[in-house]
Amino acid sequence: MIQLKEMRDHQVNASTQMIQYLHEGKLEQALNEFSKIKAGGTDDEKFELAEELFQLGFHEHAKELFQLLIQSYPDEGELKVLLAETLVELDDTEEAILQLDDISKGDEFYPRSLLLAADLYQMQGLYEVSERKLLLANRTLPGEPIIHFALAELYNEQGKFLEAIRHYKEITKAGLEEVAGVQINQRLGECYSAGGAFEESLPYYEKALENNREINTLFGYGFTAFQSAHYQTAIEIFSELVEADPEYHSAYTLLAKAYEHEERLDDAMDAAENGLKADPFNKELYLFAGKLALKQGNEGKSENYLRESIAIDPNYLEAGLLLNRLLIKQERAEDVIELIQHIENAGESDPQFRWDAAKAYEWMEEFDKASNEYTQAYVVYNDHIDFLEDYGAFLLEESRVKEAHTIYAKLVKKDPTNADWLERLERLEQM
Repeated sequence: MIQLKEMRDHQVNASTQMIQYLHEGKLEQALNEFSKIKAGGTDDEKFELAEELFQLGFHEHAKELFQLLIQSYPDEGELKVLLAETLVELDDTEEAILQLDDISKGDEFYPRSLLLAADLYQMQGLYEVSERKLLLANRTLPGEPIIHFALAELYNEQGKFLEAIRHYKEITKAGLEEVAGVQINQRLGECYSAGGAFEESLPYYEKALENNREINTLFGYGFTAFQSAHYQTAIEIFSELVEADPEYHSAYTLLAKAYEHEERLDDAMDAAENGLKADPFNKELYLFAGKLALKQGNEGKSENYLRESIAIDPNYLEAGLLLNRLLIKQERAEDVIELIQHIENAGESDPQFRWDAAKAYEWMEEFDKASNEYTQAYVVYNDHIDFLEDYGAFLLEESRVKEAHTIYAKLVKKDPTNADWLERLERLEQM
């Protein structure tokens, strides 16, 4: 463009003086110098100072200088791009887009204007407009890696992983492994993994980790290895990750689950407990630790973990249902009722609770309540063999012959060879 940068070799001028004042905290003197430049400075001084002020975060002052320069050079695309970037920092997106749209197609800064406009539209969620801008930029500068990168990032954000992969691969074809601080192999790994192609994802993560064993890349690799059933690899990666960053909470659950898949239950419990030390409010990890303890045969430990999970979130049905099944197994009727009431008072319910409550009230010899719960549960479990067995036995004990007959007739229809059901049905038919 015009010779705006001629004075950059000068040791001292008004713009450098202003910057010096700013660094020294002399704001009043700096503003005086700004006024001098704005009123009578050369175009080079205004340009130089505008760029400096932009970098220092004085965007309103930079904006004023860029606007002055555009009045003198209305066809300079570079000035309009710089002004647009400044307006973005000032949250004036609409005016920024107007400046970018005013740049002619023949201007050397036209592709840059398209990239910036695309970024602004993408931030607003206007993906189709952003895509059109980027595709136009790609036609203007075919093969330019930064444009392929922008397209890939756009498609990645939209979940269009195949399109994203195609553009990321164009970047690697150009011999680049990093753009704008982003590892392209990591992005390829993420896209393949997000699209469910876990095996295809792994080599890209491995390449990315050759350059930088960054923790998010480690997590992505470990997650993908876990999803593709490479549990030993997942164990190695997640172990490295939590050692490097003990506060990376989401890694502990996957590490514990990988150990579980390898039947290393003690290691799995160690990983879960370490995770709970790092993240003591992780209800999912308490639930998983409760499940592990059950696998290890430690019902007391399992109950403690499940109760911790429910204490964090009284609406956590999965934990409540599992704890209730444990209490049912132990025939702790009063505890079953107490837990159901606690969860339902928190606003949650489940048909299984009706069945569990029926069993508990039956054990407590509160037969009217048991009957009411069985009746409600029957609406859902009228074809469930285990429930029908429980309900049939209850009805038979209560001498409710006709209802019991209906239940055992259902059971015998499901399995005519079951001697116990046949015997009870025959007895009921004789009553």
